[in-house]
Amino acid sequence: MNRVERGSACAPTPEVPGILSRDECLATGLAIARMQEPSGAIPWFPGGHTDPWDHLESAMALTVTGLRDEAEAAFEWSRTTQRPDGSWPAKFRRDEIENDDTDSNFTAYIAVGVWHHHLVTGDERFAGRMWPTVRRALDRVVDMQLSGGQIAWASGRGGRVDEALVTGCASIHHSLVCGIRLAGVVGDAQPHWEIALYRLGHALRRHPELFTPKDEYSMDWYYPVLGGALRGGDARRRIESRWDDFVVDGLGIRCVDHKPWVTGAETCELVLALDAIGDDRRARDLFAAMQHLRDPDGSYWTGLVYADGKRWPVEVSSWTSAAVVLAADALSRTTGGNGVFRDAVVPADRVGADGCAEGCPVFV
Repeated sequence: MNRVERGSACAPTPEVPGILSRDECLATGLAIARMQEPSGAIPWFPGGHTDPWDHLESAMALTVTGLRDEAEAAFEWSRTTQRPDGSWPAKFRRDEIENDDTDSNFTAYIAVGVWHHHLVTGDERFAGRMWPTVRRALDRVVDMQLSGGQIAWASGRGGRVDEALVTGCASIHHSLVCGIRLAGVVGDAQPHWEIALYRLGHALRRHPELFTPKDEYSMDWYYPVLGGALRGGDARRRIESRWDDFVVDGLGIRCVDHKPWVTGAETCELVLALDAIGDDRRARDLFAAMQHLRDPDGSYWTGLVYADGKRWPVEVSSWTSAAVVLAADALSRTTGGNGVFRDAVVPADRVGADGCAEGCPVFV
């Protein structure tokens, strides 16, 4: 029996009583580890492509389930594949670049992964080793910020795409929060990230016209809550505003509002968003509802077309399994990283009523 088969778990594994046991959660971590390539990359599924964001989400799940060697191999892959400008190509397949464009959200997410690893393990040496990678990445992302505070979603050989997306920018908001906190741990303050964060948060809260509308996608609905740009009454009102459009009782949530297709990762991300605003009952109910996507080996199918009862696409995806593990950790408050999404918010005493930081100009 090799190490992945028996596991290298050395810390408490999340359990959500009545829904997901510790052994089942560990099995999900091991299912992700089995998909990992020798280089450390974690593709969407065996033989599939790897993107830098979903790769890191899977690494975070490995950290939660105690598979630390596998998690750190994934982070090392990120460290060694980073380009000199701080970015990563948007898509790899078996370590060959398939798409060399820069996605700002993909690039920023390394900050969430490394901060999460620190929260779970307390390993400051690891944080210090990864810090130059995080610093280069967030500097690259901040360079892509547009005049209204929003961040351009991509750049490529044709130059920067001056278009911003709610989902990506909300996730970058989370990444900047994590990067700023990591900067405090390593003793290397980055005040320009703080200014970028406050400008971005203000844009997300007050200026929807700055973003290309993608209203049919559930991620645009809940991501401003998940990424910490919205909390309190604003967050609750946003969730209520489209609950009936996306939530399918007993199954999970739609990825697209007009399609009879529920997806596991989006459902678990909504669980995390609900947990962040204290809506514990609905978070737990949705987590239970999506378990129909679980495979006996611990992995999770991506989605279900409930109109005909067929799983689609016909794949178990690493990032869906990862979202399950992270949601289980948040609901159970098990590891030190359980609040990484719950705490993805600028401290209230640093933000004025207009959503801008005290001491910073008001960006309108």
